[in-house]
Amino acid sequence: MRKRAMGGEERVSWWNAPSSRSLKHFLRPFYVHFPRPTALELLAGIIFSIVVMLITNLLKIIVLALLASVGSSGATFGGGQVPAPGPDGKYVLSSEGIRATFIPYGASISNLFINDTHGVERDIVLGFDNATYYSIDKSHPHLGGVPGRYANRIKNSSFTIDGITYHVLPNENNGLDTLHGGPDGWDWRNWTVAAVSSNSITFTLYDSDGNQGFPGAVTSTVTYTLSPYTWSFKMTAKSLTKKTPIMLSSHTYWNLDGFQNPETPLCLNWTMSMPYSGQRVGVDGILIPNGTILPNQPGSVNDFWSKPKQIGANWTSPDLIGNCGTGCKGYDTCFLVNRAQNGPYNWVDAPIASVSSDFSGIKIDIFTDQDAFQLYSCGGQNGSLALKNTQGFFDDPSRPRVVEQYGCIVMEVEDWIDGINQPEWQRDKKQIFGPDDPEYSLEAIYRFSVAGKY
Repeated sequence: MRKRAMGGEERVSWWNAPSSRSLKHFLRPFYVHFPRPTALELLAGIIFSIVVMLITNLLKIIVLALLASVGSSGATFGGGQVPAPGPDGKYVLSSEGIRATFIPYGASISNLFINDTHGVERDIVLGFDNATYYSIDKSHPHLGGVPGRYANRIKNSSFTIDGITYHVLPNENNGLDTLHGGPDGWDWRNWTVAAVSSNSITFTLYDSDGNQGFPGAVTSTVTYTLSPYTWSFKMTAKSLTKKTPIMLSSHTYWNLDGFQNPETPLCLNWTMSMPYSGQRVGVDGILIPNGTILPNQPGSVNDFWSKPKQIGANWTSPDLIGNCGTGCKGYDTCFLVNRAQNGPYNWVDAPIASVSSDFSGIKIDIFTDQDAFQLYSCGGQNGSLALKNTQGFFDDPSRPRVVEQYGCIVMEVEDWIDGINQPEWQRDKKQIFGPDDPEYSLEAIYRFSVAGKY
């Protein structure tokens, strides 16, 4: 059938087309006839539709706002989001007897709190009050970070792998060597927070081929964990494309009194023990290894193995002058860890180093699977680094709120320093890694105890 449109043009209605008649016949029993709605009913329907639309849009806005709030507060949503740090940019972890904060910059530890023998909570590591300060103050001495991709020093800022000599960027001693991976080493980089819980945090980093002059791309993962009275960490790195040097560490600065010992702000009266360290790496005047392995004779300034002694026990000895480089008094020394001389061992069974303070009663026992231990007595500190608000005194003008020379120590667990340039040491399996090799791995445990308490 045909109908004529208002303009006189004839058009075909699909419903009235011959092909649709059988369908109309089939559907006829299902026809329902409703009365034509009134104008008032039409208006009510329109108003109802508008109200429903407004309510729906309002609910969408509320849901989106809630999701945004969840995201900004850092709460986990959908199992995939990492919590946000606190207002100071730090992630707080805790366990029985211990509390610590960590930041993505350098995968660094920023605070570590222990209740001492007096019942006072001491913050015993150096750092800044706010995470943003780390990237602003580039003069800070690698505070609490992970130096990489190669910790400590590289002689002449060069090394050779499979006949190819590589030159990395120098950053120390007027260009004579590379320290802690170069001017943009891993402890100057922002790591990615991969996972966080109440007592553990994991950071990851991708280091591109050629960065700082190092060959090959590398990925690294660092996990810090707190358990009762214990801080432990595991560091791994995987070479993706080429053979490359890898050696990591934790560059944490310690003051076991939280700079609150009324007698002294220094570390010289702390007791140190390194029972497996009867040898050390010989160095030149700028602390570059010279290929020698030196004995630590009993009673000598570097003897911490025959029996425990105070760090400053030999402070008046002339042998201590130059012990940490030309004109330097103190320690910046790589002690070797010779556990293997006694046969097979499990590294978690006995500490390779221990240090304690009589004032705070705090003691640290250090366990590690590494074969060297660098002790630095902070001779380079000169009062330019400020204390945190959680440290020191606020009402004693005779005690400036700064880190004085010898006011801290650094204890780095690592492998033999500059082993990549000392082939006679045969450290390649510990320090050179390619894509077909197992990943680099470092583990350490810092176990705390307090005199008279636990």
